[in-house]
Amino acid sequence: MWLLSILFGTIVGLSLGLTGGGGSIFAVPLLVYGLDVPMREAVGISLAAVGATSFFGFISRWRTGDVELRTGLLFAVAGMIGAPVGSWLSGLIPESILLVLFAGLMIVVAVRMWKKASIPHTAQADCPIPDQSDAPTCQRDAAGALILTSRCAKLLLLVGVITGILSGMFGVGGGFVIVPALVLFSGMSIYRAVGTSLMVISLVSISGVSSHLLAGREIPFVMTSLFVVGGIAGLLAGNLVGRQLSGPVLQKIFVVAILVVAAFIIIRSTTA
Repeated sequence: MWLLSILFGTIVGLSLGLTGGGGSIFAVPLLVYGLDVPMREAVGISLAAVGATSFFGFISRWRTGDVELRTGLLFAVAGMIGAPVGSWLSGLIPESILLVLFAGLMIVVAVRMWKKASIPHTAQADCPIPDQSDAPTCQRDAAGALILTSRCAKLLLLVGVITGILSGMFGVGGGFVIVPALVLFSGMSIYRAVGTSLMVISLVSISGVSSHLLAGREIPFVMTSLFVVGGIAGLLAGNLVGRQLSGPVLQKIFVVAILVVAAFIIIRSTTA
């Protein structure tokens, strides 16, 4: 049990290190099907372990300048508001319906990210000022800094709230939403989006864990700690591997991971 907990935590950390998300998507199935942990308990372990692992990754990337604090904090504040709402909604809507909707959202995000990653490198830049026919909602100045207009702030806050709601519902950190949103809507590079996502996940997880505990649900300390130990090891490995890959390749890896998990969710939901 101890070795499996560390191993599964390593898988979660590897996903976080490579893509800045997806850790919780893997954590809950691994806990439920690999360690026979009840679903409600798995959500709590996932929130706590992924939050702690993400915080470690955020500190590491912040030191190298791969985090946009202002953008991340905007996301995080909105996400922390949405998490309790998601926790409340999870008790009202049938889980099978939620999971199918969740999978549908993942497929839409994956398709958009794949299209963006397939654009030739010469036709896009990390901080582009695109033509008006395909301009992101959030623009950047010549130095690459985000121009935070009211329209941009509203969009980022909306996505942040959605991320928080998903976190409360499913025990996910929301990186699979945060990373694509930062890349697609704010013109952020994939590397900075990964670092910023880790910061947001760690903060939103605090709200999610608090909601979980206030609802009277327990979070096993030993198993959570083992997951964190494995998660940090996997995250460090993911950071090293990720630095050897180009931005478009990382985006496509992220897309493939999203589609695999979406297919798994649909199959499990329709055959249950």
